Amino acid sequence: MGAQLRVYKRRIRSVTATKKITKAMEMIAASRVVKAQRKVAASTPYATELTRAVSAVATGSNTRHPLTTEVENPTRAAVLLLTSDRGLAGAFNSNAIKTAERLTERLESEGKQVDSYIVGRRGVAHYNFRERKVAESFTGFTDDPTYADAKKVAAPLIEAIETETAEGGVDELHIVYTEFVSMMTQTAVEARLLPLSLEEVADEGKPKGEILPLYDFEPSAEDVLDALLPRYVESRIYNALLQSAASKHAATRRAMKSATDNAGELIETLTRLANQARQAEITQEISEIVGGASALADATAGSDY
Repeated sequence: MGAQLRVYKRRIRSVTATKKITKAMEMIAASRVVKAQRKVAASTPYATELTRAVSAVATGSNTRHPLTTEVENPTRAAVLLLTSDRGLAGAFNSNAIKTAERLTERLESEGKQVDSYIVGRRGVAHYNFRERKVAESFTGFTDDPTYADAKKVAAPLIEAIETETAEGGVDELHIVYTEFVSMMTQTAVEARLLPLSLEEVADEGKPKGEILPLYDFEPSAEDVLDALLPRYVESRIYNALLQSAASKHAATRRAMKSATDNAGELIETLTRLANQARQAEITQEISEIVGGASALADATAGSDY
């Protein structure tokens, strides 16, 4: 019984130490998710106004720009997957990876070759473990992304969409990220960034019923699109990075809270088992003392005769 009691006490100490760690991680994630939410809210007006500008230029001109014109028979597509550099976030990374895999399967079923671009060590490790080819990967900034990080990610993607497919370019650009809905809900979503769907851009960029103003383009509408569309892609990727970061922190907070609660329940269970083992040990010692006293009394009584 003494050995069993020592095992319970050792496990209680171990679980208690783990509970302190998970509680600290929960508090850190809670503070980070608030900051990430603020960044998402701050980036929305810029993305919205840039979307309005792209919509105005694209619909106000007859220019067939390569970034707004769909290829008749697309043969190659790029998929940008956003994951995190760290784990301990529940199903956050696995949901995004599964969504990217379903998208890749759908594109391949349409006869398109898919180039994968990965953000986050978890996504890179998943693809490397399965020996899947990755066109380019980006790591080290998923917890607190900046606009410079978004530009770094967007640069090879824009270059790929502007390059002819025969020379290694792509016809389409898709993105998979985790959308932050609330502290309890984060959803893995997919979206096509390029070529732009002008109807969707117009619906997203202006209130219903608003008439876009007429523009004179200097030097040309194509030059304006050359300048605006890369910024549009960067802003969309930046917003997706912020959404993903906020979702990751919320998922970590929820996972760590669950781990802390489970650790508390386990400590209660182990404490109860330890008390039972201690009571059994005390009962056994009392029984041995009573048994020994009884045997001594019987021996004394026998000697009197």
